[in-house]
Order: sequence, then C-alpha cells, then structure tokens
Amino acid sequence: MDSFHQRRRRDLFVAFIFAGLAALAPLFVKDVYVQNIMVLTLMYAALSQSWNILSGYCGQISLGHALYFGIGAYTTALLFTKFGVLPWFGMLAGGVISALIAMGLGYPCFRLRGHYFVIATIVIAEIGLLLFHNWTWAGAALGIDIPIRGDNWLTFQFTRSKLPYFYFALALACVAWFVTWWLEDSKWGFWWRAVKDNPDAAESLGVVVFNSKMGAAAVSAFLVAIGGSFYAQFVSYIDPESVMGFQFSLLMALPAVLGGIGTLWGPVLGAVILIPLTELTRSYIGGSGRGVDLIVYGGLIVLISLARPQGLVGLFSSRKVPAQ
Repeated sequence: MDSFHQRRRRDLFVAFIFAGLAALAPLFVKDVYVQNIMVLTLMYAALSQSWNILSGYCGQISLGHALYFGIGAYTTALLFTKFGVLPWFGMLAGGVISALIAMGLGYPCFRLRGHYFVIATIVIAEIGLLLFHNWTWAGAALGIDIPIRGDNWLTFQFTRSKLPYFYFALALACVAWFVTWWLEDSKWGFWWRAVKDNPDAAESLGVVVFNSKMGAAAVSAFLVAIGGSFYAQFVSYIDPESVMGFQFSLLMALPAVLGGIGTLWGPVLGAVILIPLTELTRSYIGGSGRGVDLIVYGGLIVLISLARPQGLVGLFSSRKVPAQ
C-alpha cells in the first residue's frame, strides 16, 4: 500500500513537470501548423483520458462517444448563435446534458455485456448523427457557422493566435488527467476496477455494479462534451459529420489502446504519438490518393498490438501491466 501511494505521489509530481514543460513549448514553437497539431494532441489526450474512465477502468468499451462530443459542440454553438449565450455557459450546459443523456442511455445499455454493449454504443451514436443531419433548427447537414465577435476570452474566440486555444486544451488535458488520478484511489475507482475484472464477484462483495457504471458514464460524457464545446470554438464551424462522425469515437479510443487501456498515462502517451503521426501523414502523403497515410496509421496500431498487447505504457513501468 505504501508503494501504491508513493507511485501516486510520483505520478502527480511528474504530471506537474510535464504540464510546466508543455506550457513553455509555445515560447519555442512559432509555426502555426505545429501549434495546431499541439492543440489537437492535447485535446485528444483529454478526450482519450475521459473515454478511458468508462472503457478502461470500468471495462465498458464504448465506440459511441462521438455522440457526447457532438452534443457538447452543438450545445455551445446553438446557445451562442441563437441566444447569445457565452461559450463558457454553453460548455457547462453541454457537459450536463451529455452526462444526463449518458445515464439515460446507460439505463438500458448497461444491461448488455461484451460485444452487445459495444454494438449498442455504435448504433446509438449513428442514430444521433442521423438526427442532427435532419434537424433543421440546428442547421441540418449544412451545419452552423459560428460568428466571430472579437478576439477575447469572454467569447472564447481568437483569430490572430492559437495560443489561447493551446493553453485551454492544456488545462483541459490536465483536468482530465487529475480527475482520473483522483478517481483511481477513490471508492469509485476501486468499484470500477472490480466491475471490470468480475461484475458478479464485485456485486457479491457489495459493489453496486449498475450505479458504478452510471457514475463512470456521467463523468466520461461530461468531460468529452467539454472537449466538443472547445472544438466548436476552435474551428468556428461545425456540421454533423465534423463533430459526430464515427472517426471521433475511434480517435478517442485508439490513443488509450495504443498507450495502455485502463492506465493513468496510457491515453496521454498514445495521443502524443498517434495524433501528430495522423496529422503529419495526412498532410504530407494523404493527398496522394493512395491511402499511404492510412497504411502507416494502421500499421503502427498492428505493430504495437503484437509487440506490446498491454500498451506502450508497459515500456516505462516496472510493474506488470496486464494485457487487455
């Protein structure tokens, strides 16, 4: 137990060091394209960390988290464009709405297990995508063009520099990491790991399995929706495919799978490797029409899966990390 708490203190200390170094990065990186990649990397690190709470720690593999990402984006965009509500309130509203929807959907879905649950999450997300495609008030397939109302933190809009977005993405990634770190040693964290290992045994020991899953879903959906709200402000234009497409669900899951699902550092490590690789290959060889970027992208996942089934985090840990 002492070694466990020592590791947790060490993790917190390392996190502060990395966050400080990341905060200094813009002082040395002036290229706008590279800054854009850094923003996306931090955003996906936060999203993957949030996905990992439900799917990694609780064992409820979801491939439908794009639904919550899209709800966060649309809530902020609609409140701002239709009613003039500041994005900060839209973020909170999107997070709360997504958490409530996640619990509402969890009521029937958490009675499913294994691949049945995974399929259900995909189907529900696709239904949400179709609904927004046909929702005229929300712009339907044409989407929403968020009006620019000056560069300031109040409206969370910046056209001259990406640095404010970078620091917000860094803060979001830090919050998602810290929430995960705190939950690891909480009652809920122990419940989730017990449910993941053996739901029946956990229930026999007094764990309220259904409630623990609902709690994990709510926290995960809330944080993902905040990420969606941020993305809407970052790009200033959204449509159903750009915020609710299946690729978003995959890009939330893959960094955690690559880095180490159900671990504290896995999503961060996976995002730092996967997102820059994805953006660079798409930019430099994606336009050739030969799909070379997808081959490189998929090949990396296959190699890591074969060489380190427990994820890249196993390379840096002296403790044995079980294969997922």
